[in-house]
Amino acid sequence: MGVAELGVRKFAASGSSSTAAPIRVLVVDDSHVIRGLLTRTLDSDPGIKVVATASNGKAAIDEIAKTEVDVVVLDIEMPVMDGMTALPQIIAARPGVQVIMASTLTLKGASISMKAISRGAVDYVPKPTSTGEINSAEGFKRDLISKVKNWGSAGRRRRASGAPAPVHQGSALKRLYSTGPIKLRDMPTLFRPDCLAIGSSTGGPQALFKVFQMLGKVTNMPVFVTQHMPATFTTILAEHLAQASGMPAAEAKDGEPVAPGRIYVAPGDFHMTVAVEGGRKVLHLDKNPPENFCRPAVDPMLRSLAKAYNGKVMVMMLTGMGQDGARGSKEIVEAGGVVAAQDEATSVVWGMPGAVTSAGLCSAVLPLSDIGPFLRKTISRMAA
Repeated sequence: MGVAELGVRKFAASGSSSTAAPIRVLVVDDSHVIRGLLTRTLDSDPGIKVVATASNGKAAIDEIAKTEVDVVVLDIEMPVMDGMTALPQIIAARPGVQVIMASTLTLKGASISMKAISRGAVDYVPKPTSTGEINSAEGFKRDLISKVKNWGSAGRRRRASGAPAPVHQGSALKRLYSTGPIKLRDMPTLFRPDCLAIGSSTGGPQALFKVFQMLGKVTNMPVFVTQHMPATFTTILAEHLAQASGMPAAEAKDGEPVAPGRIYVAPGDFHMTVAVEGGRKVLHLDKNPPENFCRPAVDPMLRSLAKAYNGKVMVMMLTGMGQDGARGSKEIVEAGGVVAAQDEATSVVWGMPGAVTSAGLCSAVLPLSDIGPFLRKTISRMAA
């Protein structure tokens, strides 16, 4: 972490609090060098303004009580007060602030990050362990800027609207930023899925926790999850999904037979697919080239499920950037399966769910709070 430096450094703020103004950020890290690097990285984007930095959790709490901030990038291990201790107090001091945990790519860092998300943080960034790595890690810089802008904008939208999103099913959906309706497919009355597949990216961990908490145990079918996430973090994600749902959950293993009532998570840096071998369904992992710039990617999972389950697949596309899952969802629908998506109002980024909705592949587009009950109702048809 480097040598601790007590206190807070403030920056001149520019712009107003309108949605057109830069996202206002507080960077919290005990290393003066790391704070500087994070600040320069964020300030390199005209849509972001670092308005203050702090060297520990206590200083961050004091600062956020008097400074208008959209996003806090919060280190975990710090003197005086660590990130996990400071987290609930930061949220209480500035309701609606979006806290992104900055953790190292270690099992401990991943575990703390997932725990923080379950306690109110919105996301994480896997932080390189040295200043040299940060300077050369273009992927980290892009990820940091992207998450700060997306979460900051999402927080502003929610504060501005203040109203829950409506449920849209089997009719027409008006996009928040579109002039015309998007036609949804009718929900097949006799559809009985044999498996559930979920794809997610930016904002996904938080959304997944809520969906599985409301979904509960699914004992009659397997659940496949592909979340854009690095190795180590997917291990911890599976553990938290098990806690949220009450179902056994783990990273998929190559050659493992698929069993009902289990959650299989695509491991970081591996595509997860399913094939039928000797009359049974078997999981496979591969390092084929990234698809949609991602590995794991949702598309290969969905393509394989469409074939392995003869289209009897329920797909739920959650918040995420890009269009991963759109091509695979098309194959699911063509094979007789059903696709649904998280709505724009409750998504951090309406990229992945927006892509399947805009393509006319969805039979339902739902706010996050309604997804668990919707899936439970759809899955219950199997036992009918």
